[in-house]
Amino acid sequence: MSLVSEGADFSVTSGSVYAEPGLAEPSLATVGDYIALLKPRVMSLVVFTALTGLAVAPSHIHPLIGFTAILCIAVGAGAAGALNMWYDADIDALMTRTARRPVPMGRIQPGEALAFGVTLAAFSVMTLGLLVNWLAAVLLAFTVFFYAVIYTAWLKRWTAQNIVIGGAAGALPPVIGWAAATGSVSLEPLLLFLLIFIWTPPHFWALALYKSDDYERAGVPMLPVVAGEVEARKQILLYTLLLAPLGVAPWLLGYAGALYGATAIVTGAIMLALAWQVYRERSPEERAGKRLFAFSILYLFLLFAVLLIERGWGGLLIRWAV
Repeated sequence: MSLVSEGADFSVTSGSVYAEPGLAEPSLATVGDYIALLKPRVMSLVVFTALTGLAVAPSHIHPLIGFTAILCIAVGAGAAGALNMWYDADIDALMTRTARRPVPMGRIQPGEALAFGVTLAAFSVMTLGLLVNWLAAVLLAFTVFFYAVIYTAWLKRWTAQNIVIGGAAGALPPVIGWAAATGSVSLEPLLLFLLIFIWTPPHFWALALYKSDDYERAGVPMLPVVAGEVEARKQILLYTLLLAPLGVAPWLLGYAGALYGATAIVTGAIMLALAWQVYRERSPEERAGKRLFAFSILYLFLLFAVLLIERGWGGLLIRWAV
């Protein structure tokens, strides 16, 4: 459900096989394959940002209800990941970054991945609606649909702006967490949504710069492939120029304290410096792009971690103890 990329393992795999949907072959899947189908690294970021949204919300929520909400959001994220892997199995088989996934490798049949994803999606949405509230459930359903259908099945293969528009899916978890706690949506979670939304393009395009051969081979119209590396570098810098002050906005608007403000200023400055290096670099090794990609993950984590510590954990523990 999140558009944060899974770029930690870029090893080249030869001999990967994508099983055609029409072939009725026995499943070779293990428990680990089904866990991989959930995109656990992506799920962890979804859970973390949703937990932050829930924890900073100004309302009392029972610990069991809060746990149920986060569990449903995690399962929904896993469902979106499974549906993404089902639909993208053909292009995943062509990319070294994704060729070892269970569907293109033939360990999980496409129909199994589809059934698994649909079942998890229905379970997570219904459980969230029945046990928490229906606003959060509707937002979760929309997020799964947007990621699996709007982004995966349409935008990803159609436009170089795929990651920009599709970033809405990965940006919604803190809004869902807030809605689960309050039954409403306000400016603060929307600001967190906007922060992740603007963060997504420079994060993903930094990856696309040094994996452009993968995307070109798979026919995915990522910005460096369609518009060229020069334009991609410029867009990375422009989005980072928007991102840095946006990261400071929760502090400026009074939603966060001095620790968050200092963290946002320092890490935002580092993001800008790295984006400038990407803009100026013309090295085929794309060292600056790799540095920006790696730091962008740390940047988002630090902002939400400090916000969770400063606004969330203390207040959340006090509210749960009352």
